[in-house]
Parts: sequence; structure tokens; C-alpha cells
Amino acid sequence: MTTRLNPYLGFRGNAKDAMEFYKSVFGGDLTLSTFRDAGGGVEDSELDQIMHAALLTDGGLSLMGSDTPSHMEFTPGTNHQVSLTGEDEAELRGYWDKLSGSGTVTVPLNKAPWGDTFGMCVDGYGIPWMVNIAGTPAP
Repeated sequence: MTTRLNPYLGFRGNAKDAMEFYKSVFGGDLTLSTFRDAGGGVEDSELDQIMHAALLTDGGLSLMGSDTPSHMEFTPGTNHQVSLTGEDEAELRGYWDKLSGSGTVTVPLNKAPWGDTFGMCVDGYGIPWMVNIAGTPAP
């Protein structure tokens, strides 16, 4: 898998509807995972909201999104991030080091409940980034 650069959109309780709408616009395959699927970490009333959605089209378009839990800040109009995903750990850690080095780490780059290594930061220019390094596939 190559490293991908994707827009990542944040929603407040309507990510499933929004991502299904984008699928109707762009086509492609949509995968949805809830907070319940990921083991929680949110209020009980939010367990069935979307922790991660990925829309991938045959033409190479990629759009990702999730619901923003109530314990996190959410401001419409600023509810986006840039996501770097892939399997090349050295490459992605290098990007992480450079992006976070001049900015602020908001979620340290560590092993995530879904098995990947994940972190969030805001670079020195105020742009929010997410880095996800794919875990080793199960045999």
C-alpha cells in the first residue's frame, strides 16, 4: 500500500448520513466503523456514531471522516484535517517528526486500539494532521 494524503472531515453525529451522501455524489466503496466497533472511548449515547469512514473511488478519490465526540471541540467550518495513511513506517514517522516538530502534538503517535500506530498534531502553520501507520496484518 502506498502512502495516501486525504482530506478528513469532522461531523457532530451525522457522519454516516454525510458520508453516504458523498458516496451518492462520487460513487465508490464506503466503509464505516463505529466507536462501539473500536471499543468505546465515548459517552454511551455516542457508541453507534462513526469513529472512522473511508470512501474510495475507482478513479482514485479518497475522502475520510468521523463523528467528533462530545468531549472534543467541534466548530463547523474548521472541522477538517489532513490525513496521512500507509504502511511505510519510516516514511510516515519522518513526516510525523517534521510536521509535529514545529507545532503541537494533540495525540501522541502510539499504538491505537484498532492495531495501527496513530497520532494527531497541528503543524507550525495551524494545519491539523493525522498520521496512521498500518499495523502488521494478521496471519
